[in-house]
Amino acid sequence: MKWLFGLLLTVNLIFFAYMQWGEILTGENNNLLHQPALNAEKLKLLVAPPPEVRAPAPLPTVAPLPPSVPVVSQVPPTNDTACLEWGEFSGGDLKRANSALAKLNLGDQLSQRQVDYISGYWAYIPPSRTRAEIDKKVSVLKARGVADYFIVQEPGKWHNAISLGVFKTNEAAQKFVDKLAAKGIKTPVVGERKSKLKFTVFVLKKPDVAVIEKVAELHRKFDGSELRSAVCN
Repeated sequence: MKWLFGLLLTVNLIFFAYMQWGEILTGENNNLLHQPALNAEKLKLLVAPPPEVRAPAPLPTVAPLPPSVPVVSQVPPTNDTACLEWGEFSGGDLKRANSALAKLNLGDQLSQRQVDYISGYWAYIPPSRTRAEIDKKVSVLKARGVADYFIVQEPGKWHNAISLGVFKTNEAAQKFVDKLAAKGIKTPVVGERKSKLKFTVFVLKKPDVAVIEKVAELHRKFDGSELRSAVCN
């Protein structure tokens, strides 16, 4: 029996050896043993490289805007029907505005239109009893640079009052009185005026940019005046 066990053991060892090293022993795997090593440096990457990312082009430099035309409320476009209106004036402001526009030599381009109001407000110095009092008040006005005034001559409650100006609104009249007070003239007051009031509006036909600039500059010197566009009649 021992010899049978030894025989079976020998057969199993031979079978195991053949399973492990049979290909080598028979020469069937010689090609695998003699394959050359791969050259890593010669391998080519088949994946496409990412696209080149370009830096964004710089934004163009914007030149500073030139100085604009002075801001005017509703400046008219340049066409055959566009006019510029500046007003409304009366009394001393009317004389000053008329004189200032005359220096621009606008010729037929400048005209006027009248605006009537049934009632309004006026700034005035209450009536004086004597001529001496009137002369004293007038001298104070002249000394403070006030040249636009007139003495009411009509009989009635306003006889010998000194009128300093008429206005469309109470606010405009009060603002004027406050300016006089700042000059040291504290006697004027504001009152409602029932009589018909007339005001003047200057009309400029088809003004160019240069004229608009000049009138806009004048407009700043006349408190309470309005500068606006309009359709020419």
